[in-house]
Amino acid sequence: MAGTVEDFAAIYRRACERKGGKAALQALVSKPLAPAKLATVTDDLWLAELSKKVFQSGFVWRVVRQKWPGFCDIFFDFNVEKILLLSDEMLELKAADPRIIRNLNKVFTIRDNALMIYDVQQHHPSFASFIADWPSDNIVGLWAYLKKHGARLGGNTGPYALRAMGKDTFLLTQDIEGYLRAYGVFDGGINSQRSLKQIQQQFNLWQQQSGLSLQEISQIVAFSCGENHAGMQR
Repeated sequence: MAGTVEDFAAIYRRACERKGGKAALQALVSKPLAPAKLATVTDDLWLAELSKKVFQSGFVWRVVRQKWPGFCDIFFDFNVEKILLLSDEMLELKAADPRIIRNLNKVFTIRDNALMIYDVQQHHPSFASFIADWPSDNIVGLWAYLKKHGARLGGNTGPYALRAMGKDTFLLTQDIEGYLRAYGVFDGGINSQRSLKQIQQQFNLWQQQSGLSLQEISQIVAFSCGENHAGMQR
């Protein structure tokens, strides 16, 4: 039943109890990169991670990781400029290569997302700096940007890529969604603009209460409830 959302201190205490104490909990929680460090990540690495998350969506992650060296070989280590030169016919040929997961529609997203990165580069020092400068108190706005301007980056795909690269973000895992629904933070579709705004406001409040990053808060909330899908949080 919905009720008043807990102060973060109460959530933290319960997570400590469930995980065997403060030290044990802290060992499970990871932090994002500092913005200055995040801004130095090269844009080819961003394209690689976005592409990896697109292929992992709805697929066995282990298989994607095993085949990733083949992706790097075939797609020039995800060099943005070289990817943009690939024609449809060239992409079709690459999509048939057995060294990668042969999914033509997803292969085309590599060029689509390279174009998104290139477009951002025209107005910012780099795609990495654009991501690093995006304010954490509106991280759902960055999710929306990736969904609108990128290819297949909606749902959890974009947020998981951001987390993997070190951008401070919460994740809407099963545990997090279950907690937020139980306390009535939102009551509609989890990906609606209204729901995401309400969720962002709650995380902003917890951040004010705790002084922690969205990433740390997200993980601690997950560890405080549910089945702790921790592998997806890290």
